[in-house]
Amino acid sequence: MPENGGLRVDVGFYHLTRTPLEEALPALLGKTLDIGERALVRCPDATSVTALDTALWASRDPVWLPHGTAKMGHAARQPIWLTEGNDVPNGAKFLFRVNGAGDNDFSPFTRIFDLFDGRDPASVQRARQRWVALKAVGHTLVYWQQQERGWKKSG
Repeated sequence: MPENGGLRVDVGFYHLTRTPLEEALPALLGKTLDIGERALVRCPDATSVTALDTALWASRDPVWLPHGTAKMGHAARQPIWLTEGNDVPNGAKFLFRVNGAGDNDFSPFTRIFDLFDGRDPASVQRARQRWVALKAVGHTLVYWQQQERGWKKSG
């Protein structure tokens, strides 16, 4: 049974092969905001939060990604929240996990995006381990591989 009280959620594994996270994530977050959802981006550490914060403010497509971090405050108002913790202070239903950051309590979420660096063999191996573990507890899994333009669904 899934660790979130028996609820099964859709977990998409996003294999970054062409661009780094800082370039790929803005488009996914933009689509999230376009459909009226809030996002939580769970990072492995404070350095990653700072790097993504900078990247989102510099994004050109989409040009505006309103977001916040613990340093900025006002979490409840933020459509996108960047954190290194397991908090969900903005009520997000979409979780973006950077390289599997955080625990596997998906109870607040309806959709999970697990983004990992396909150019790093250790990151790929850890993603495979997460896949096996999440499949074993009954989540619906989908694998997406980055293409020259966009994503290709596989498996």
